[in-house]
Amino acid sequence: MTLRARFCVEINYVMTLQQTITRRVRIGDVLMGGGAPIVVQAMTNTDTADALKTAIQVAELARAGAELVRITVNTPEAAAAVPEIRAQLDRMNCHVPLIGDFHYNGHRLLTDYPACAEALAKFRINPGNVGFGKKKDEQFSQMIELAIRYNKPVRIGVNWGSLDQSVLARVMDENARKETPDSASDVMREALILSALESAALAEQLGLPGDRIVLSCKVSSVQDLIAVYRDLASRCDYPLHLGLTEAGMGSKGIVASTAAMAVLLQEGIGDTIRVSLTPEPNGSRTLEVQVAQELLQTMGLRAFTPLVTACPGCGRTTSVFFQELASEVQTYVRHKMLVWREEYDGVENMTLAVMGCIVNGPGESKHANIGISLPGTGETPSAPVFEDGVKTVTLRGDNIANEFKDIINRYVERTYQRKA
Repeated sequence: MTLRARFCVEINYVMTLQQTITRRVRIGDVLMGGGAPIVVQAMTNTDTADALKTAIQVAELARAGAELVRITVNTPEAAAAVPEIRAQLDRMNCHVPLIGDFHYNGHRLLTDYPACAEALAKFRINPGNVGFGKKKDEQFSQMIELAIRYNKPVRIGVNWGSLDQSVLARVMDENARKETPDSASDVMREALILSALESAALAEQLGLPGDRIVLSCKVSSVQDLIAVYRDLASRCDYPLHLGLTEAGMGSKGIVASTAAMAVLLQEGIGDTIRVSLTPEPNGSRTLEVQVAQELLQTMGLRAFTPLVTACPGCGRTTSVFFQELASEVQTYVRHKMLVWREEYDGVENMTLAVMGCIVNGPGESKHANIGISLPGTGETPSAPVFEDGVKTVTLRGDNIANEFKDIINRYVERTYQRKA
């Protein structure tokens, strides 16, 4: 097949997948799937038994833009704390839905602590460790029956680090009998998908409506994640939770997560995402929210906050002035969005540009709603400002940053309609 023909096949494949619509699931006040906007999730790393500390971190994640927040529910103390966490959040005027993450003993905790079941908006069930041997189906069924009783949706979340070994063994046995056996990675992916689909089918047989089921099949390899979700999406219409599990720290985790999820999102696969970054020691958990938002926004799938276009710098821009200005403006608009999103409609779609020299600076600035173009290295700062493609003023002197922020504020006030 020629390169051109292969490209056309890929384009047709993408266009076909983009037309696929999954079922719609309601999680608290959040809609997922069925053409609804892709939802950003995050997860706490506090001890859930510490209700106040957990509520503070949940609120921090919600303020950063997390639309669903998952908390670990692993002990009786954690389960007992969940209603207080919900109450603390409500007192803080933070109404983000809480998802309970259950492993090994979820059936018992949800039974023994009904207030916990009531306070959660969704249960996460891992079919690989919900129970073992004869107890597996019994304990899975118990959790599904509790979800039905409390009218809660569930995420059936399979993970290759805790894959149901009975499913894996069955797929391996079937593969061994083939005339041409599949590769080990193909076998693993098939076991992941079957675990999710068979668990979902059992949940529906037990009476859980299909529009209360979300699926995930998480791995930590980029290519495996893409292959698994392409296959899973072709075999079901449940909403899909995307995420590269154990993505890692810093740039590695960010690059790996975005590389995997961007391909799938471009193909129309995925209804909610989580970027599973390992934070720096004592670092903020909110970076994973910011990365998820920027992934969706730079792909044109959603808008959360005005993003700043800035040049990378070169020999023409050895001064750090434009870098400092770009950083200051980006930080400023993120902070202001906490107020703007409550007061104005559409301000998240505003575009900004901070450019470092005259080569591309004026052109890029004209493409943005508001842009500023600095002159480059060794020149007295003389920075033309463009608003919707028209030059409106030239800023000079030592107060350029504050004057530019004032221009942004005035633009927002006169351009975007105030909410009723």
